[in-house]
Amino acid sequence: MSEYTPVEMIAYTGSRVLEDNKIVFVGTGLPIIAAMHAQLTHAPGLGMIFEAGALSPILDIGMPLSVGDTRACRKACYLKGLCAVFELTQRGHADYAFIGGAQIDMYGNVNSTFEGDNYTRARTRFPGSGGAGAMAANCEKTITIMALEKRRFVEKLDFLTSIGYGDGSSHFREKAGVMGSGPYRVITNEALFGFDEKSKRMMLFEVASERTPEQIQEKVSFELLISPDIKEMKEPTEEDLRLLREVCDPEGYFLARKVER
Repeated sequence: MSEYTPVEMIAYTGSRVLEDNKIVFVGTGLPIIAAMHAQLTHAPGLGMIFEAGALSPILDIGMPLSVGDTRACRKACYLKGLCAVFELTQRGHADYAFIGGAQIDMYGNVNSTFEGDNYTRARTRFPGSGGAGAMAANCEKTITIMALEKRRFVEKLDFLTSIGYGDGSSHFREKAGVMGSGPYRVITNEALFGFDEKSKRMMLFEVASERTPEQIQEKVSFELLISPDIKEMKEPTEEDLRLLREVCDPEGYFLARKVER
C-alpha cells in the first residue's frame, strides 16, 4: 500500500461516503476535492452545489479554490446566485451538506465561529458560518470533515454555528424548525463516525489501520458509542492517490496541509 498523508486520507474517505446521482452542497477545500474524486471514480453522476450560485458545473479546467471561483461556474446547469441555491436546499434538492469546522460535539453540532471565552473576547476567531449554518439546517444529511484532535471533539461547543441534533432530545430538529435528517457522517484521518439512530450520539464506525477504538476514544473529549460492526478504514490505492495529487489538487493548495497525529 502506498504512503499517504492524513489529509489525503480525509479527502479519500470523504469521496467514499458520497453516492452516485446525488447532489452535494460543498464547502471550500477538502469537500470539493472529495467530490471531484468521487466523480472521477465511483460517482460520475454526482452533482455539486456551490454557495456562489452554481449547480452541477463541469470542473474540467481545474479545482476551484473557493466556492466563488469562476471555475466553479463552468458549464453549470444552473447559475443564479447565492439566494437561489439556498432556496434549492429549502425545497429539498440537496442530498448532502459537506462542511468543515473547528469543534464538534457528540450530537453533531458544529462550531466554526470562535474558540475560548466569549464572542467579543474570543481566543481564536474562525471564518464563521459562511453558508454552513444554512446547509446543515436545510440539506437532507450533513457530512462534517475535520482532523481527529481532542480540542476539536469536545463535550461542549464554545459556539453553535451549524446545528446537528441539538441536545439529542426526541424531534429536536423538527422543534427547532430545521429540515433534513441531520448529521450523517464525521470524517477524520483516523476514524469514520456516524450517529446512533435512537440516542443521536456519535458512534465509531471505522478505524484506521493499526489504530484501536481505545486510541480513538483518547482523542475525543466525550464518550463514544462503538458500532458492533466496526470496520477498518479502507485505504486509497495508487490510482486514488494519483487522482488526488495530479488531477484534483496538483498544486497542493489543500492536500499539502499538515495534521497533528
